[in-house]
Amino acid sequence: MIGFLIALLSGALMSVQGVFNTKVTEASSMWAANAFVQFTAFLVCIAAWLAVDRTSFREVLAVEPKYVLLGGAIGAFITLTVIRSMDALGPAKAVMLIVIAQLIVAYLIELLGLFGVEKQPFRWQKVIGALVAIGGFMLFKWE
Repeated sequence: MIGFLIALLSGALMSVQGVFNTKVTEASSMWAANAFVQFTAFLVCIAAWLAVDRTSFREVLAVEPKYVLLGGAIGAFITLTVIRSMDALGPAKAVMLIVIAQLIVAYLIELLGLFGVEKQPFRWQKVIGALVAIGGFMLFKWE
């Protein structure tokens, strides 16, 4: 149950953050806004690390495979694409497409066992669920 609530909170925070970041971009520029967003995230993470964790950064750098360390760099492009999509489509349509893309890519990662994730068997229910999500977007977009 806690995972369900955290996921709902995550989705809500991502939507609010996307709107905020789009407004900051309108007042400055894409990369200045993105740098500010990533910098403030860095400050929050450092403060939380100092307050509750203190795990050595050497442990982070020891992770294998090394390509998983690209998550932060990917985060910069996530911020960029969320801002651009919200600006072009509006928050609701953009978030719906973002979530559909996340769902499909996450299922493919599980299905193919990519990036060290345990491979899962093909399930028609998941494909139908993705198609229902796409249909929901089409219905939502329909004017």
